[in-house]
Amino acid sequence: MRALADDFEIVYRSERPRDVYCYTPGIAVTEDRRVIATFDLGGDGIRDLLGPKGSRDRGTRFGMGMVYVSDDRGRSWTERCRFPFWHARPFVAGGRLYILGHAGDVMIIASDDEGETWSAPVAVTSNMKWHGSSCNVHYTKEYLYLALDERRDLAIEGWNTAGLAPRVLRARIDHDLLDPRSWTISESFAFNEIVSSSDFDLFGIPFYRTPARGPAQLGAGRLCAPMGWLEPNIVRFHDPAHLWHDPAGRTLHLFLRTNTGGTGYAAVAKVIEQADGRLTTELETVPSGKRVLFVPFPGGHLKFFLIYDDKTRLHWLLSSQATDSMVRLTHMSEARYNLPNNERHRLQLHFSRNCLDWCFAGLVAAGQIERYARNYASMAIDGDDLLVVCRSGDDEGRNPQYTNLITFHRVKGFRNLVY
Repeated sequence: MRALADDFEIVYRSERPRDVYCYTPGIAVTEDRRVIATFDLGGDGIRDLLGPKGSRDRGTRFGMGMVYVSDDRGRSWTERCRFPFWHARPFVAGGRLYILGHAGDVMIIASDDEGETWSAPVAVTSNMKWHGSSCNVHYTKEYLYLALDERRDLAIEGWNTAGLAPRVLRARIDHDLLDPRSWTISESFAFNEIVSSSDFDLFGIPFYRTPARGPAQLGAGRLCAPMGWLEPNIVRFHDPAHLWHDPAGRTLHLFLRTNTGGTGYAAVAKVIEQADGRLTTELETVPSGKRVLFVPFPGGHLKFFLIYDDKTRLHWLLSSQATDSMVRLTHMSEARYNLPNNERHRLQLHFSRNCLDWCFAGLVAAGQIERYARNYASMAIDGDDLLVVCRSGDDEGRNPQYTNLITFHRVKGFRNLVY
């Protein structure tokens, strides 16, 4: 199969690929069709670049956000700003360009000149801890919605997805989003507040046995963290025939990456806008009355991106393709990062009417070997094309997780892929 957008332009290349890594690419297109790319840099080497006063999350992580712009459809890129937070996403609202992420608290900056100059960072929350990624932004005529993970249970050792609580942030599009009072944040619950690994049987979740409060060491350098969820994307079902459609228009669905040690599932929850303005979270149900937590989902085990296209009335999914998750740990390639489900070099595109039944549209990009990562991607619609930015690697990269490139890809005429 020929990939849809294997050719790419390099947005950014790490000058220290062994200890300064490229994370969290995000993308937006302005009204004048300037393309905005955001990402952050991390790793041990970032301490040298930032110095003792560098940006960090309460002493736990150093990092630096970057803004690059392109005025020639992504062929060349120029740095415009650095900002002191990460896991950020760019978006347009009320004629302004914003970037929202976190450094402990949720942080935001704004530009009134299409990314040329930027405001000082403002904290949206106070004395909180967050996690997230550059996932989607959902719009209605009056409001925008986006979701991050609150780090609720902080006592879990290692990679803590079990203690994360997905929360939706809502604001009126025409308000000043630099004002913390413009935002409403949903009520929610952490994964380990509603489920434990002993609750499941018959469909292989979790894949490996893991302690509840810390990782299991399955082999040399192979760790499996406690089961959890993270990195939510927001969906609203417009089709009145959909079982989960809300005719009152007050329900959003969150589709989340799942950490189960396996592949093929995402998690789902729903957020309801109450009459008093509160946003409450609960699990969805099926006609039998059973609650739903996991749903079949191609690439749901790694960070994915969802976008709704009004013209096709379809949901589009950008995710990582797994081809070899059943390999024994003793037979794994040394190039595979961590567990068998962590293939990061094949970026795939699907479309769906309902977010449960997915049609394969094609491979967007595929590295020739596992070191050539193509993962953690974000996308935006630009006319008839899909614009994609992703974490990528080449021979200079440390491994498929700790990558040295941010790359830009264009899927031309993506609607022609529908069948």
